[in-house]
Amino acid sequence: MATLLHRLGLGAVRHRIIVTVVWLLALLAVAFGAVKLSGETVNTFRIPGQESTIALDLMKDRFGDASAGATVQVVFEAPAGQKITDQALAGQVAQSVATFGKLPGVVRVSNPFDQQNPSVSRDLSTALTTITYGVQPSELTDDEREAVNSAVTNARTGSLTVEARGEALSNAADIGGASELIGVAVALLVLALSYGSLIAAGMNLLTAIIGVGIGVAGITTLSGFVQLQSTTPILAVMLGLAVGIDYALFIVTRFRHELRAGKDVESAAAYAVGTAGSAVVTAGLTVVIALAGLSVVGIPFLTEMGLAASATIVVAVLVAITLVPAILGFIGKRALPRKLRDLPPAALHEVPEGRGFIRGWAGMVTQKRVISLVLAVLALAVIALPFFRMQTTLAQRSPEGSTQAKADAIIDERFGPGVSGPLLILVDGPGAVTYAATVQKQIATLPDVALATPPQPDQKQTAALITVIPGSGAEDQKTVDLVHNIRDQVADSDGAKVYVTGQTAISIDVSQKLNAALPVYLALVVGLAFVLLVLVFRSLLVPVVGVLGFLLTIGASFGATVAVFQWGWAKEVVNAGSTGPIISLAPVIIVGILFGLAMDYQVFLVSRMHEAHAHGASPRDAIVTGFRQAAPVVVAAAAIMFAVFAAFVPQGNDTVKPIAFALAVGIVFDAFVIRMIAVPAALALLGKSAWWLPSWLRRLPELDVEGAALERKAAAAREAEPASV
Repeated sequence: MATLLHRLGLGAVRHRIIVTVVWLLALLAVAFGAVKLSGETVNTFRIPGQESTIALDLMKDRFGDASAGATVQVVFEAPAGQKITDQALAGQVAQSVATFGKLPGVVRVSNPFDQQNPSVSRDLSTALTTITYGVQPSELTDDEREAVNSAVTNARTGSLTVEARGEALSNAADIGGASELIGVAVALLVLALSYGSLIAAGMNLLTAIIGVGIGVAGITTLSGFVQLQSTTPILAVMLGLAVGIDYALFIVTRFRHELRAGKDVESAAAYAVGTAGSAVVTAGLTVVIALAGLSVVGIPFLTEMGLAASATIVVAVLVAITLVPAILGFIGKRALPRKLRDLPPAALHEVPEGRGFIRGWAGMVTQKRVISLVLAVLALAVIALPFFRMQTTLAQRSPEGSTQAKADAIIDERFGPGVSGPLLILVDGPGAVTYAATVQKQIATLPDVALATPPQPDQKQTAALITVIPGSGAEDQKTVDLVHNIRDQVADSDGAKVYVTGQTAISIDVSQKLNAALPVYLALVVGLAFVLLVLVFRSLLVPVVGVLGFLLTIGASFGATVAVFQWGWAKEVVNAGSTGPIISLAPVIIVGILFGLAMDYQVFLVSRMHEAHAHGASPRDAIVTGFRQAAPVVVAAAAIMFAVFAAFVPQGNDTVKPIAFALAVGIVFDAFVIRMIAVPAALALLGKSAWWLPSWLRRLPELDVEGAALERKAAAAREAEPASV
């Protein structure tokens, strides 16, 4: 692989104008497609084939689009000491309800004072109306959302309190913002400090932006043909920008090293792609496989996220091994600090690279290896403890202080927590209307049922719908138990089938599917990590160290996320809008992304140690030498990754915020605790046995990520030189 990439890098730097123009044309092409062909993203999560999803589709067929359309619940609360049924207040409510009915896209508005189906609290202080649209939330236009928000605002007249909740109130979060720009600015600062050259730092950042621009514009274009989740492009930006900067950093750092070793610009660029580029391809392939592996979970929206993010990673790798060497050909020795640019090659080779602290750190960790390893493991193990109390949900919580959160609080207090998360019972098939009455009576006797409404038949009398109000909230375990009790205890009749659906049931089904898939997916990526590291390092124990370190990283990352976003510890620091169970899709996504990034650091760090050991260094000297060469790059890469991920935390939406936080702290734990302390300490303890491989495994293919083939070729060329004179 190193030889092939060396040729690719040499071709890219020699034909740098063509390579640069091709990438710029690709960026313009996908940008044009994003502008002209893009569609709307969605923020609803469904799994085809599950009972709740099947029932939702049946409801739409039997009762029309309005049965499963987007809704907004508006709550009217009277001033203290008054009743909402007082003539003046009731008149205001009636006027607002009439206004809601005339809004664009609205197909039905319930009357809270309807004698047959009233929606007034028992103390007569509060009324509740539901606005129903004829389309799904993702299909609502911006004008329709703006109209309902304005109508709710205008309804706040006099002393009447009016708040609203529902998926129709807000759209998916947009990409970009001041916080993301801060992350990019921090990345530029880290690069400038690492290189000592603003030109090299700017080039590094520019190539990463081109790569992530192509990836995200491609995803945006795809949204016009495929229904994608709103979080997909955000994750692509977050991950693509981080790895794009890091992959270019690895190439540029090796390029600078080769310049200092006396190579000319073209040779240095080609050699950087052949060596560091091999590690980039290996690391990128690991991330791609981990993200694409989300498809084994069997959940379409996760598969879409994984494949879309994988495509962004592929673009980042291609940019690193083609565009980066092309740009390096333009800037040449300006990639070095100004004071080194005019020095002759021999003088460059003599200038020390100034890594005394890094060498001293490696010496201390390998000398105090037992203490270092124990302290690192214990620290992460303690941080990981909250992980064992992690709860997950698909329900989207409202930010504290928002109208949605205020509406939730009023509804829970006046009507009960179950009103915010009703269950829908669909009885479908021959005799459904008659059998539905029996079903309603049976459900009403189950524990934690506050109300089971009389069945509502469809026009053809082939189906009936029952609304069940649980006694507990949508995220409460009692509600989960109620869904299972209905499914277990309410049987189908000879012709009619009973389904449990509604957003609460869908959330429960998706969460359980994701929770069940997490151990399988974790086993997949751990197994992949082990096999990959065996092929790269020709060792059994090095992969074991890498995999165990990754598991510690995952545990500590989850533990910190649970403590902040579920328990509320230091939530103000990260601007957590609300606290409670972690969104269900987060753990699987976090495992996939952190796995890839952890393997990045493992490959880049240990490959330099392996290279030194292969050149004859003793086990401890190989660790110190490899650490001195690779650790500064890993530290800089981790700092950039942390800055990019952390930038999405303060102002990110509630779905992305905990994911970004988990990735940010996970990077810190993995790079600065596992790779900087635990891994060198563990390898020092293992000594020569760290590089042992059984003879029956030595026939496995070898992934040359250190450029050994290039060194052999260069050595052969040097030996042949005298003979040709």
